[in-house]
Amino acid sequence: MEELNTVTPRIFLAATRQNDGKTTTSLGLLSLLKSRLGNVGYIKPIGQRYVQIQQAKVDEDALLVNETYDVHVPLEAMSPIAVDPGFTQRYLDQGAGAELEKKVKSAFNRTAWEKSFVIIEGSGHAGVGSVFNLSNARAARILASRAVLVSQGGLGKPIDELSLNLALFEKHGVEVAGVVMNKVLPEKMERLRDLAEKGLSRMGLKLLGMMPLHYELQKPTINQVREQLAGRLISGERHVRRRVSKVVIGALSSRNADIYMEPGTLIITAGDREDLLLAIMQACDDGRHNTPAGVVLTQGFLPQEGLLKLLANRPLPVIGVQCDSFTAATRINRMTVKTEPGDLDKIAWIEQLISQYVNVDEILKVSQPAHYPTV
Repeated sequence: MEELNTVTPRIFLAATRQNDGKTTTSLGLLSLLKSRLGNVGYIKPIGQRYVQIQQAKVDEDALLVNETYDVHVPLEAMSPIAVDPGFTQRYLDQGAGAELEKKVKSAFNRTAWEKSFVIIEGSGHAGVGSVFNLSNARAARILASRAVLVSQGGLGKPIDELSLNLALFEKHGVEVAGVVMNKVLPEKMERLRDLAEKGLSRMGLKLLGMMPLHYELQKPTINQVREQLAGRLISGERHVRRRVSKVVIGALSSRNADIYMEPGTLIITAGDREDLLLAIMQACDDGRHNTPAGVVLTQGFLPQEGLLKLLANRPLPVIGVQCDSFTAATRINRMTVKTEPGDLDKIAWIEQLISQYVNVDEILKVSQPAHYPTV
């Protein structure tokens, strides 16, 4: 079996659960380390959310890193294993543990080639991948890396979840260097820091960072809303990166439509509400009003052809969907907002958060390859 690179500094970023901010931390850390160290690599050994690129399945986060930063790593090395719908069944029927391990090691070596540092991003909580004997904890062990855990902010629940994840890393003999808490309410930051440090110290963990909840990072773009609703873009293609800060159902009459006309507002209404659409278009043309973020037309209804042509001439993205207005609003409010390639504003905010609130120097201190006994 190919020998693992045991020279290049590395850190394994894991999380207590999905959507805690692991990719956010990876992006910001990668940016900072590139500015300090130059050539930094990135790998996500196990990917659960992937896109098909030619014949390869590539994890979405690996693709995001590839399109955002010039890491000079082949995509197949950044994302060696993508878990498609039949992956687990094939593994249990046929077994291929040694092959998976070999693939991950080989991908890491390619990623680390001529790099000054490698960021290894896990997938979900510590146990993800256990069913095919390649959990995050085991992957960190195989790649001779110490781990940093990312959790949500707080005391009781986050520390309970950290304890569960820590147990699996310890079972695999992996050293956890510390914790980054994310999405902490800004008004609670000062008080929570002291308490979190005390709670973590009892578990033998350091607090390496505490990032406040950044409300702009929680706002979806119009295009993300379209994908969430499986909708069709009818007009406004140039404006689909607008961010949605408020969702309203357009139930008022057109004479009261002014209440909807605010930047960042997404108006959901039935496609046959032509009176409301005319009022929205008037707002776009009227300098006294602020243009809303966009419009979702529900229940498969579309206005008449003439009105569609008028909409196309306004700086207003319009999405057509099959579901009703209540269902559309519920799905939007429940959606998880991910960072996408091209989200330059979000990436700049992320870089600032990591720079200001995470102890990067401490992470660098613990990034030397770990000397674990042979697995």
